[in-house]
Amino acid sequence: MRTKKKSETMKFLEDVAGRPLSLGGLLESIREGEEMSLAVFSKKLGISTSHLCDIEKGRKVVSPERAVRFAKALRRSPEQFVRLALQSLVDDAGLKMKVNVDAA
Repeated sequence: MRTKKKSETMKFLEDVAGRPLSLGGLLESIREGEEMSLAVFSKKLGISTSHLCDIEKGRKVVSPERAVRFAKALRRSPEQFVRLALQSLVDDAGLKMKVNVDAA
C-alpha cells in the first residue's frame, strides 16, 4: 500500500510541475514550500546559490552522496533523494529505465 501512495504522490507532484519529478524540482518545491530564498536554502544545503539554481533548473546533476547530504540537511528521505539523483543520471544517458532504491 505504501508504494501505491508514493506513486499517487509522485503523479500529483509531476502533474503540478508539468514534468517528471527530478531532484532539482523536488528541492525547488521544498524551498518554495518553506518560503526560503535561494540564498538561505543554499546555505542550509552547504552549496552556493548559483549551484543550487543550476540544480533546480536541471543544468547540474547531483551525485548520490550529495543527495544523501541534502536529504539529511532537510530531514527528508535519503532513499527518495538518491533515487531522483540516480534517475537523472539514467535519463541523461538516454536509457529507458526506471530506478528504484530501497534502504539496505
